[in-house]
Amino acid sequence: MPAIETTDLTKQYGDTVAVADLDLAVESGSVFGFLGPNGAGKSTTMRMLTGLVRPTRGRATVAGADATDRDALRPRIGYLPETPPLYDHATAYEQLDYAAGLRDLDPERARERAGDLFDRLDLPAEVAAGRIADYSKGMRQKVAYVQAVLHQPEVVFLDEPTSGLDPRAARTLRELIVELADGGTTVFLSTHILPVVEAVADAVGILYDGELVAEGAPAELQRRAETGEARSLEDVFLELTGERADAAPSEGDG
Repeated sequence: MPAIETTDLTKQYGDTVAVADLDLAVESGSVFGFLGPNGAGKSTTMRMLTGLVRPTRGRATVAGADATDRDALRPRIGYLPETPPLYDHATAYEQLDYAAGLRDLDPERARERAGDLFDRLDLPAEVAAGRIADYSKGMRQKVAYVQAVLHQPEVVFLDEPTSGLDPRAARTLRELIVELADGGTTVFLSTHILPVVEAVADAVGILYDGELVAEGAPAELQRRAETGEARSLEDVFLELTGERADAAPSEGDG
């Protein structure tokens, strides 16, 4: 069974179709790069797959659970949204203690795992003991990533995970994503930084105007390009969306 599977997944807001008849099958233990220009429907898709938005029609399963069943879905997934919900008055450790409590994790083990990940991401213990309100965007992003994977979910959804990170931290995060997949976790990765996807993704889906316009391994998509020249994933993306990407994007979606 695929880790993520959708059939005719559709979300409509009034007369606006944000996502149309989406069919996806993401293999377990893989990194799936989900691409598209602003307003393509990527964030809406991720909200449906994480149980935050109910589809207008169609269905989706994630880690064997119906995506509309939030109780079944919650322990199986992790989610890093583009704007992470963190408590400014808390320290990083307090934030993660709270998250661990919600998931019935052993507090000591959760702290140990958080500390290991903070070390990898170069977030010193003295900084993690400070209030989140004083953090930079990159520091907040590191805490939000650790929160998303703290419980070792079967599937993790990452929306612009390298946003605000310096090059060293971004490289470490790419390594952590690959390690997650190697350990059996399925990673659903949405980002505008195409070299990141090219470096880590096993498969890619490109969304435009709510429709899946291409899907396959990065090398396969490059071979499908109209010219026979060696091309980057960025070239393929621009070729598939370039003529229409100049149009004004829809509001409120990535």
